[in-house]
This record gives sequence, structure tokens and C-alpha cells, in this order.
Amino acid sequence: MNMETERPIESDHLEMLELPGDFAENAHLYMELMMMYRSAIREVQTKLEVLNDEFSVRYKRNPISFIKTRVKTPESILNKLKTKGYPVTLESIYLHLHDVAGIRVVCPFIDDIYEVSRMLTKQDDITLLQTKDYIQDPKPNGYRSLHLIVEIPVFFSDRKQPMQVEVQIRTIAMDFWASLDHQLRYKKNPEHAKKISEDLKECADIIAATDQRMQTIKYDIYGDESGNFLT
Repeated sequence: MNMETERPIESDHLEMLELPGDFAENAHLYMELMMMYRSAIREVQTKLEVLNDEFSVRYKRNPISFIKTRVKTPESILNKLKTKGYPVTLESIYLHLHDVAGIRVVCPFIDDIYEVSRMLTKQDDITLLQTKDYIQDPKPNGYRSLHLIVEIPVFFSDRKQPMQVEVQIRTIAMDFWASLDHQLRYKKNPEHAKKISEDLKECADIIAATDQRMQTIKYDIYGDESGNFLT
């Protein structure tokens, strides 16, 4: 299973940003908060890796193809606080932004998405705070993915701190479409924006149909739709 992790933010990068207010005055506390988010990512990522290993031994297949992780950049955090009208403070980050720490889990098949979600959220130290199912209810542009906001306790030297992590779970095909959509969204010619959006939506529908077809083939190989996998 491949893993890609965003490089930790360096302190000199913070200085170059000329962070305002509470960020600039408490740069070391900002760095500590980002460390806490990275620690939360590691906790959740480890759980996912263990589940993937267990599944491989029991069912001779992996429900997770690869995992990517990231912590939002300072620029992204600042922009989101301002967009949502929250004060630019460290406390505001912790209280109001639920996706500073992010994990993207890419699965081979649609039912793997829900199985991974079920296995993760039933663990007694994971609290599921929010679910947005863009697979059953895709966004208007065709985007599909399952989004979870989970909270997990992270143990530091002096305390136990609950931290929130956004987990996005999607198929390989959904991830392929989302990656290209992200690239093309910023290259749209205003004169052709409507046509490009329509083309991308059509591609999303084709990919969704392909996912469903691949799911059917998977049932033929590994088991039936009820989730009774062949061993």
C-alpha cells in the first residue's frame, strides 16, 4: 500500500508568510498545533493500515489501494478562517476548522468504501462527528466521495488531546476524476466554462457507471452483494 505524506511546515516558512495577529505572536504554538494534527493523522492512518492488513489475511484481498495525507497549509487555513468569518486565532482553528488534518483513502470498489468506513468508525476510541455521502448524493459537478469527520484522542507527554481528522474515502476511478477536475477547474477558459463543466459531468457519470460494473464483476469473484466474501 502506497502512502504519500505532506512535508511538515518549517518555521522559516511561517516567517515568510508574515502571519497576522495571534499566528505571528504565537508561531511556536502554531507549530505545536500543526504537530498535533500530524499526530492525529498518524493515529488514524495506523488504524487504517492495520485494518487493511487484517483484511488481506482473512479475505486474501485489500480494501485499501493507497492512502494520502495532508495538513492544510497556513495560506489555506487563513483563507478558510476569513471566508467563514472566524477570528484569525489558534483557538479558532481548533474550534471551527474540521479539515485541517486530512486523510484520503482510495479503495478498489464502492463497497470497500463503506466497509472501511464501518470498520474504522466502530472502534471505541473513534468518534464519528459528521458524514457527507457524495456517492449516494453526488455534487452537481459529478464529484463522488464519502467524507467523514472523526475525532480521536492523541496522547502527548502531558495530556490526552481529542483531535479531529477529515477522512475522504473514494474509489480509484473517483480519485482519478477528482484529480483531473481539480487541475482543469483552474484552467477553464471563461468562454468555454459551461461546455467544459458539462463534459466533466459526463465523464463523472461514465466513471460512476464503470465503478458499478466493476463492483458486479468483483461480486462474481469474491462473493455476493450481501458482503459474504469468498475465502
